[in-house]
Formats: sequence, C-alpha cells, structure tokens
Amino acid sequence: MVELFNSKLCAICKGRKLLCGRPTCPILERFRVAKKAEEKVNKRHIFGSSPPSIFVGEYGYPKVRIGPLVPPIEGKTEYLDSPLKWDDKTIKDILYYRSLLVMGETRADVSVRKSERILGEVQELAMSIKPVDSEVILKRKPVMKVVPSEFAPPLGPRAELLDFELTENPKIPRRTDYVVSDELKAEGAIMRLYNWGFDEYYIIRLLSAGLLGMDKKLVPTRWSITAVQDTIGKNLRREILDYPEINSYEVYFYRFMGNRYAVLLMPESYAFELLEVWLKGSLFGSEEPQVIHDHEDFRGIKGYANETTGAYYAARLSVLESLRARRRQARIIVFREVTPEYYAPVGVWQIRVGVKKAMNNPIGRFETLKDALEAIKRRLEHPFERYLQRSYVLGALARQKTLDQWLGKVLT
Repeated sequence: MVELFNSKLCAICKGRKLLCGRPTCPILERFRVAKKAEEKVNKRHIFGSSPPSIFVGEYGYPKVRIGPLVPPIEGKTEYLDSPLKWDDKTIKDILYYRSLLVMGETRADVSVRKSERILGEVQELAMSIKPVDSEVILKRKPVMKVVPSEFAPPLGPRAELLDFELTENPKIPRRTDYVVSDELKAEGAIMRLYNWGFDEYYIIRLLSAGLLGMDKKLVPTRWSITAVQDTIGKNLRREILDYPEINSYEVYFYRFMGNRYAVLLMPESYAFELLEVWLKGSLFGSEEPQVIHDHEDFRGIKGYANETTGAYYAARLSVLESLRARRRQARIIVFREVTPEYYAPVGVWQIRVGVKKAMNNPIGRFETLKDALEAIKRRLEHPFERYLQRSYVLGALARQKTLDQWLGKVLT
C-alpha cells in the first residue's frame, strides 16, 4: 500500500505535475479550502448558528475530547452538517463546509455527569433538530486545518474550549424528550427514532452525546456511526428474512464522488458481501490493488467487519432499506471501486449515499447469474476474475456446483 503523501515525490511535484496520478493535489486542495475559510474562523470568539453539530473523539478513551461545532455564520446552517443530503456535492464542497465549523474541544469522562454545565449545553445542542445560535470562547485561535476521515465527515479547525453557551432555546421534538428520558436500551431507542423517521445522523448525534441507552455514556462519533448503522441493519435483516426471495438476478450501478458502486441481487436466501478495491493512484491504492471483503449469512456477521470496516455497515443498510421497501429478500453482493478521483476521504456517509443511489439506478434483470456478472464486469475497471476469486458468496455457490458451467469462461 502506498503512502498518502510521499515526501520525495511531493517535493519534486509541488502539486504541479500530479506525479501521484491523482486528478488534483490533496495537499494543495486542503490548503486552498483552509485559506478560503481562514479569515472567517481565525478568532477566539465564535458566534453563530450550530447546524447543530457536535463531535466526540476516541483517542484517550475513557477520557475523550468532546465539543460543539459552531460556524461564524447565523441562520440556516443545516447544510454544513447534513451528510445524507450531500448527494449533489463535490469533495471540495464538503471540505469547505467542514472548514467553517469550529470545534471548541474539552476533555470529559465518558460517564455522563448532569452537573457539568458545558456538557449539558452540548447535549441540548445535540437534541435540537434546527440550527441553534451558540457562543464559543476558545483559549487561543483555532488550528486552521481540515482533517479528512473515512468514518465521520471531515473535522475542521479547533482549539481548547474555555466556555460554550446556547444563546437561544434549541428546538427539541417531544419524541426525542420521550426517548431520552425513558428507560430504553440503546437498540430500542435507535429503532424507535429510526422508525419515526428521524435522520440517521441525528440519531448518531444523540448516541454520541450520551443520551441513549440505560447506561448513558458518551460514545465517540466514529463508533456511534457504525453502531447506529449496524443496529438498524440487523433489525432490517431480521425483518426481510420473512419475505419471499426476488425472482431474477438484478444489477444496479452508480458512480458517486470518485467511487463506483455495483450491486448484484440474486434470487437466493439472504446473505451479504462487500467487495472493495482501492485502484492504483487512489488514496490508499497500491501498485497491485487487492480485493478486500467481509460477508455474512442470515445469522449476521461474526464480530466486526475487519477488512472493509465502516463501509460494510453503510453499504448493507442502503441495500436492506431497498429490499424492505419491496418486502423481498435476496443474496447481495456490493462491489466498490475507489478511483483516484476520490482524493480525500469524507466519511462513510458517501458510501451510504452512493449505494442508495445505485439502488435507484437499475441496470437490468437477468435470467442467469453469468449474464448479471457480465453486466457488472463491463462497468468495473479491476480485473473481474479477482473479484470472483475473493468472493465468499460466489465461492459458496461454486461449491454447490451452480457456477461450473460458466466460471471458466468468465475467468478467461
């Protein structure tokens, strides 16, 4: 695997020749974005409307950094922290949005203590469904950089927090108050909010702020994203197992933010697999890209998705939502190819959105598995036989001798 930044290569290139093979220099792009926002956020006293947004780190657990994210902008700022509504945005747009959100960070024990005033203000902010006018006082001017993440949306400038206060009453739904105050386990609270139609990232925010579950604790944002998507996915899986199987092979495809997403649905009992490749020249690509994967059957995944990590739960949830809406089950394979156009990670939300868009973009229905795979093969760049060789789900079918008649032809 190549390094994200190669000091020797970068020194020769200086962002002009793009020797790394990427369409734009990730170092210069982040510098340009930070420079564009610097005048607005380069101060110790920030007053503005939080989208609302908070962040809980994981480093040093159980002593974690937590804080509100506040832009120097008043009014309708929801767009700065609405990942599932960024389906028409570019990576540059996302980096700029996040560069405007200043984080005032403070250390806190994950055990929630109601007596801590700042934590109480952060929790009230987390429960709001509308932007909240907020005031942040920092110990020094924030460090002006944007840190991309494969899990959460990029984290913008930040500095140690001296004080934080909401200057207006947050708009908190009655149902949120009910769930937060009720003695519900975290899974029950998450599913109740999800079935009521609350935004997924709103639920993630509540979990991070230590507002859900019997034993209320702060949960790092990265962990909350996976926990919420996994919890919803498990519940949807249990539901669709009672539905009949689809009748034919179905293929879906979409290109989104430098990623290619192909989805194969098979008329078989439920199983799910994510096959992922970071192509040469992509952010974490190598000279010889490898297929990574994780899978599950009707019993669910064993442990954690160690190879594809958070991408697994995001992709699975989007497909399960589509099947639930149809009241059908299927055997599922999601193919993800990451191209050099994806020059800065912006979080697993783009996988969630990319696969959801794919499920709304059918390529066709096919009578045979061979025809369905051929349709996918034409849309992907990586040698297709390497996907087939790595796939557990297709390997299981081959062991049942349902692929013997055509497997050799596909591999040649």
